Amino acid sequence: MPAADTTDAAEPVPPSPADETPASIRPKGFGLAAATALVMGNIIGGGIFALPATVAPYGTISLLAFLVLSMGAVLLALLFGKLARRSPVTGGLYVYPRDAFGEFAGFLSAWSYWTMTWVSIAALAVATVGYADVLLPLGDNKVLQAAVAMAALWLPAAANFAGTRWVGGVQIVSTILKFVPLLLVSTVGLFFIDTDNFGPFNASGESVPGALAASAALLLYSFLGVESAAMSAGEVRDPERTVGRASVLGTLGSALVYLLGMVAVFGLVPHGELAESGAPFADAVDAMAGGHWGGTLIAAVAVASMVGCLNGWILMSAQMPYAAARDGLFPAPFARVGKGGVPGFGVLACAVLGTLLIALNYTAGPDTTFRVLVLITTFTGCVPYLLSAAAQLYWLAQGSRERVRPAGLARDLIVAVLSFAFSFWLIAGAGYAAVYQGVLFLFAGIPVYVWLRGRPAG
Repeated sequence: MPAADTTDAAEPVPPSPADETPASIRPKGFGLAAATALVMGNIIGGGIFALPATVAPYGTISLLAFLVLSMGAVLLALLFGKLARRSPVTGGLYVYPRDAFGEFAGFLSAWSYWTMTWVSIAALAVATVGYADVLLPLGDNKVLQAAVAMAALWLPAAANFAGTRWVGGVQIVSTILKFVPLLLVSTVGLFFIDTDNFGPFNASGESVPGALAASAALLLYSFLGVESAAMSAGEVRDPERTVGRASVLGTLGSALVYLLGMVAVFGLVPHGELAESGAPFADAVDAMAGGHWGGTLIAAVAVASMVGCLNGWILMSAQMPYAAARDGLFPAPFARVGKGGVPGFGVLACAVLGTLLIALNYTAGPDTTFRVLVLITTFTGCVPYLLSAAAQLYWLAQGSRERVRPAGLARDLIVAVLSFAFSFWLIAGAGYAAVYQGVLFLFAGIPVYVWLRGRPAG
């Protein structure tokens, strides 16, 4: 590798049990195309289809927040690409803090990320209902709405039980299915924009910095998945090169679709209507094409997109605890792998926990879960980002003692510092309630760590 690659400056860490996975058990089914599709498929889903209405109450400042968020997401993609060159194994955001700071840091990262995945999956399944209602009106029937949300969760869970090759294939198909129509609608929709629909720049009543941070914290949900290739590095061919490329390409492609889509939706749907919309993209297409046929078509694409996104996220939900369980830092059943190369217990646990949250949503009230869960995922998702950035800073400090090119060290240092600051800023923007609830989720894992570490060996 070139001398500028400072992540290789320190002595490599001996492989842990999580790194020593036989190829016959963990088939590597993801090339660059599938890995990029996995990243894009996990990013583009509920975010692009549901969040325009969620951030509309902040005004068009949320478009500025999106631009800031896009730059931060690219920084994270670069960070994970560099870290994956050093540790090209499954469970990346757990492995990086573990190698740098020890088992407890690795466990906290794994627990926080795992919490984020199944909470995020529940929120995305709930968001699917709004577009399913356009195709098959569900009315106010909570039983039917819950059934649709659970079907959106369990169908991709079944695909995961079939193996990673099926997951990769589904990701490519679903990514193409949603990317092409979304890009077409977003670009054509720009010609139908009415500037009066955008509404005020800052409609929240908060300060500009406060509104910017708060809307960015919500919008982060739309970029969760930037780490997907790093998390599944053990299933990626030539991960030292492929993970970084797939992460950046997938993030840039998603950001382009998001930018066009957000601008089109804000310009096509009047601000007041957008803030109350359950299917903002369908409403935008109806405004552009007239009638309801266009909205029905985009609703079908949205449902397919969200189910495809859930397909990839369910895989992610099993990868982190799998890696930690191989090291004895998660309950042993999470390390069990089926014939298809997927940790089946991890998939099952995620689906069951997501089902419980879906049931809570439709028994506790109509609008009590989605926004709350989105903000909790911001906190629980950013904790592994922070720890991974800190791990990179640690390795750079170790590598700075070696003979490395100053330009390469400075470049990697800037990426790591900005990634850390970006993650910290998003946590602050999530608000007191989300941070409080997220900390409770995080601390709930400490007794699990104590039990795992304290039990007698063997």
